[in-house]
Amino acid sequence: MAVDVEALRKWVGRSEAAEDVVSLFPVAALGATLDRDDPAPRNGDMLPPLWHWLYFLPIYRHSDAGPDGHMRRGGFLPPVPLPRRMWAGSRVQFRHPLRVGEPIRRVSTVADVTHKSGRSGDLVFVVVRHEISGSGDIAIAEEHDIVYRDAPRPGTRTAEPSSGSSGDPAEATWQRAVHPDPLLLFRYSALTFNGHRIHYDRSYVTEVEGYPGLVVHGPLLATLMLDLVRREQPDAKVAQFRFRALQPVFDTAPFTVCGAPRPDTSEVALWVRGPDGTHAMDGHATLA
Repeated sequence: MAVDVEALRKWVGRSEAAEDVVSLFPVAALGATLDRDDPAPRNGDMLPPLWHWLYFLPIYRHSDAGPDGHMRRGGFLPPVPLPRRMWAGSRVQFRHPLRVGEPIRRVSTVADVTHKSGRSGDLVFVVVRHEISGSGDIAIAEEHDIVYRDAPRPGTRTAEPSSGSSGDPAEATWQRAVHPDPLLLFRYSALTFNGHRIHYDRSYVTEVEGYPGLVVHGPLLATLMLDLVRREQPDAKVAQFRFRALQPVFDTAPFTVCGAPRPDTSEVALWVRGPDGTHAMDGHATLA
């Protein structure tokens, strides 16, 4: 399928705004989903880092869903004619805390559209910049990388584009094993109103997209990395965080979330190790 990247680049600069409230239920529900033993959230509590992904959800009518469960192409995001869409990574600045009960506003802008050719065919990368404000100035500034890909060739197993290595980036100081059963993936999909069928529809993900099992959400893996920081250093405040997906993780076996604080600095290396030892996601946090 031909990709007219110049036509898609006409979406660069397009913006939209949305409003929401940091309500109580999603905070309590995500805590339970991550198997945390947190007290019940109260108005005024600080929202943990990355939990802003529970808000500004893409609500669309059932009849507006495409074959993969995402909203049909067009509108704010460019109508990329490639069938598969994945969250490839993000860069996030946490400038001020958001608090439970607070009204919030997000302004989103298409920052860039690029085209590449990979081993599996065409790739289109769309970068979206989000700026989220609470009762004051911008609290969170984020760049979100979305990758669109060709359909798999018949008879082949698919894997994500990867420029990473197969080994760990450092010796892990912290480790947590996670068993990604269908309940975990269902709960996270429901909390984020994510209709993408690769996370819950086993026949679709194996027969149509060619994966060996349900795909663990990229933002869930990223959330688990910062959740590891919270478990090991409960009083730490995250100032910046970046991550990129290198290989997919499936519900067919446990994976390990790893962390390594760098001595005498505020930096923490974070990564996800797949069940076969592969380096599946790379992350890096800067603590305030």
